[in-house]
Amino acid sequence: MKGLLNLGIKASAVLFSGAMLVACSNEQDPGLEFAPDMYHSIPLDPYSQIKENLYNPGGMNMREPAAGSVARGKMGYNMYLSKDEAEVAGVELKNPLEYNDENLAEGQLLYTRFCASCHGDQGDGQGLVGVKFKGVPSYSAGRVAELPAGHIYHVITNGRGRMMPHGSQVNPTERWKIVMYVQQLQGGEAPAAPADTTATGTTPTN
Repeated sequence: MKGLLNLGIKASAVLFSGAMLVACSNEQDPGLEFAPDMYHSIPLDPYSQIKENLYNPGGMNMREPAAGSVARGKMGYNMYLSKDEAEVAGVELKNPLEYNDENLAEGQLLYTRFCASCHGDQGDGQGLVGVKFKGVPSYSAGRVAELPAGHIYHVITNGRGRMMPHGSQVNPTERWKIVMYVQQLQGGEAPAAPADTTATGTTPTN
């Protein structure tokens, strides 16, 4: 009886030791991947690279865009300047929009929404924010009155000094319309502020 008890104790010790070794081992069978096609796309996925692509140069799924190409709806976001500075933009960028009453009116509306709080309805730097924080220049005085269209466009896009970038708020076409109106303010011409509407370029209806 005593021999059987000792044998049972030894057997238990062996089993416990084996269990501990298995529990502490990192070599576990990961099993098989169920339905791998659910995880790895068979079509080429530009944002995922599982294996070498046999069809594209360099073996990559995502190809480099052609030099100078512009994504649909993104015209004007890339300015292709020789140097990314407002002064350079003033020389190299020209307003591509036609100067007409419609573009000017939309520029005035956008200016009222996004710019007048600092720069003032008259472009004199006396907007509610401009008066509070001071130092906002007048468009019609000093060197600011001589700034070219490309310079203004670059500042709207990227900001300058205390002025934050507005590139995420107004698209390139809208920026050029604002530039058109700002250049009118540079000359001291400031029509009455338009009534704000819910859509750019729309007029109020009765």
